[in-house]
Amino acid sequence: MSSPDPSIKSTSSIWPSTLFFVRHGESAGNVARNAAVAAKLPMIDIALRDIDVPLSPRGEQQATALGHWFASLPQNERPTVVFTSPYVRARQTTQRITTEAHFEYDGNPAPIIVDERFREKEFGILDRLTKFGIEQRYPDQAEFRQFLGKFYHRPPGGESWCDVILRLRSVFDTMSLHHSGPGKRVLIVAHQVIVLCARYLLEGLDEAQILAIDRERDVANCGVTWYSINPTLEDGGALQLRAHSFVAPLEEAGAPVTTRPDTPAGAK
Repeated sequence: MSSPDPSIKSTSSIWPSTLFFVRHGESAGNVARNAAVAAKLPMIDIALRDIDVPLSPRGEQQATALGHWFASLPQNERPTVVFTSPYVRARQTTQRITTEAHFEYDGNPAPIIVDERFREKEFGILDRLTKFGIEQRYPDQAEFRQFLGKFYHRPPGGESWCDVILRLRSVFDTMSLHHSGPGKRVLIVAHQVIVLCARYLLEGLDEAQILAIDRERDVANCGVTWYSINPTLEDGGALQLRAHSFVAPLEEAGAPVTTRPDTPAGAK
């Protein structure tokens, strides 16, 4: 693991003892995108705003299975607070997980905090377009993205990965202030790019390293990426990656494992 980003200190005093990141379950948008790509259509056939896209039936099954896994953990290993993206697919995933697992903190239900800083990367004028659609309608953007790379390319009206990282810096400061220390365990239910950009920050990765992780495989729907404090690291302990896109809870429950991107094809 690389040295942590100096602006995101990894010492145990400013972090919860465990950080869980979960990508939402498969969504109706994931399914529609896959169908559009297979048919080589320019646009994904879904009428809803991205924020309003719900889980697919498979996504519901995945979220319930993951809730069962969290419920199987000892009480002192379960999350004590839950953050969720405001997008419907993330909130539905959160609801199914927490319904099954009944998280508590100090004898009360664990708080669920909707935070817009965990929202999906915004695609601007490329929203709902496949790779074919981008090349047909906005060839200049396809060229810019090819030249700049997905880490720095910002489509008009949208965000780059760097923009997402900026908002994560802010939310991690909030988390450090209010949810740090022994016995605090945080679950974040969000999106694929959020998981990857969090890894970039927490592990002090560079552009090439995080894009290599991204190329290796997509983050699975309801895959779990988590960190916990290793007391042998640094002065008194630091966060250490324990798993990335862990899908054993789904496999053990017989739930389907899917890795469909949220984003326009080639514009993740």
